[in-house]
Amino acid sequence: MKASQFFISTQKEAPADAEVVSHQLMTRAGMIKKLGAGIYSYMPMGLRVIHKVEAIVREEMNRAGAVELTMPVIQPAELWQETGRFEKMGPELLRIKDRHDRDFIVQPTSEEVVTDVARQELRSYKQLPKNFYQIQTKFRDERRPRFGLMRGREFIMKDAYSFDRDEAAAKASYQVMAAAYRRIFDRFGLRYRAVAADSGAIGGDLSEEFQVIAATGEDAIVYCPNSDYAANMEKAEAQAPSASRAAAANAMVKTPTPGKSTCADVAELLGVPLATTVKSLVLATDVLNEAGEVAQSQVWLLLLRGDHDMNEVKVNKVPGLSAGFRFASIPEIEEHFGCRPGYLGPIGLKKPVKLVVDREVAVMADWICGANEPDFHMTGVNWGRDLPEPDLVADIRNVVEGDASPDGKGPLAIERGIEVGHVFYLGTKYSKAMSATFL
Repeated sequence: MKASQFFISTQKEAPADAEVVSHQLMTRAGMIKKLGAGIYSYMPMGLRVIHKVEAIVREEMNRAGAVELTMPVIQPAELWQETGRFEKMGPELLRIKDRHDRDFIVQPTSEEVVTDVARQELRSYKQLPKNFYQIQTKFRDERRPRFGLMRGREFIMKDAYSFDRDEAAAKASYQVMAAAYRRIFDRFGLRYRAVAADSGAIGGDLSEEFQVIAATGEDAIVYCPNSDYAANMEKAEAQAPSASRAAAANAMVKTPTPGKSTCADVAELLGVPLATTVKSLVLATDVLNEAGEVAQSQVWLLLLRGDHDMNEVKVNKVPGLSAGFRFASIPEIEEHFGCRPGYLGPIGLKKPVKLVVDREVAVMADWICGANEPDFHMTGVNWGRDLPEPDLVADIRNVVEGDASPDGKGPLAIERGIEVGHVFYLGTKYSKAMSATFL
């Protein structure tokens, strides 16, 4: 084609909402054009790039024995109701109705549809294993679409699904796909790491992400420079402290801390390390009645070291919180603690709460927490003397740089990464729910 016949729409300046370099360059080079929040047109130059990327992906998927098909973007809700994801997936799943008032969804992924294909077509063990894949448009109604295509709502994704006779065969298919992904990213010339990951809404109990190392990445990648250990922040385990708890050295004292409502402010006021403070996070779980209304609520108090952050994925695996939780409301907090947030702690509660203590806090001595009274904190707090020994101790925090690696081969380091691929071992999660069986 002649250059005069082609169409290139370059720009001298990047749009004001282009925060990262990739978004700026793709817009200025005329590869993409924004239509709405997280929704872009692929212009001719951008589409040529996508076709080249797709060609490499197809070559490697076909080489791995996968068979290409295409599944609908709009899918009947009945399939998603079979697996329970129509209700469970949340607002990221775009739900729509047709003219007959029937429920449909815009696909964010296609486990249900491909399982429906399998239960109709794969009748005998002689047809297994089988791996179907598609390169198709997806839609996820992100709360905050940003960074151009990196966190868009509509996007093109390759998704593949294997069907196998048993667990051993399924795990073999998993490894075939993991190897295919590595070949794809090697051909792209990317600097990447395969990291252990949480399966999230997809489900399953074996999972790894492929993360491209990039300063603009949204994900924190935790790894050990001295070994092959790598995980994303959600999955990275914080090792239990090796040192035992020190003996109490100070008396518990109610200490004035006027206007100091954060752990950092309290540590600065008292001239102590932030690691000697304990932060209180208040969650709630709800029990619903048959009408879907809240019949009963339980308030939970989570204790973490002042310099640590809560890991919501880990908290979601704590017994009693795994069915889902929310942050407690101000009235609930005042009812149980007699105080507004900022000065909360486990001592002197108005009503009992369920207590979850991070591993690090469980071995602390002479620590500082809120006194459940405005402008006051308790110093010199100790387990066993001032509080009963904690019943529920769990890893509920994000790891930090310098923590010990779970494989025991040195300290952990943290880099930013962009997720470019994800492999899951799903077991029978979808085939059992949808009665996909074979002879």
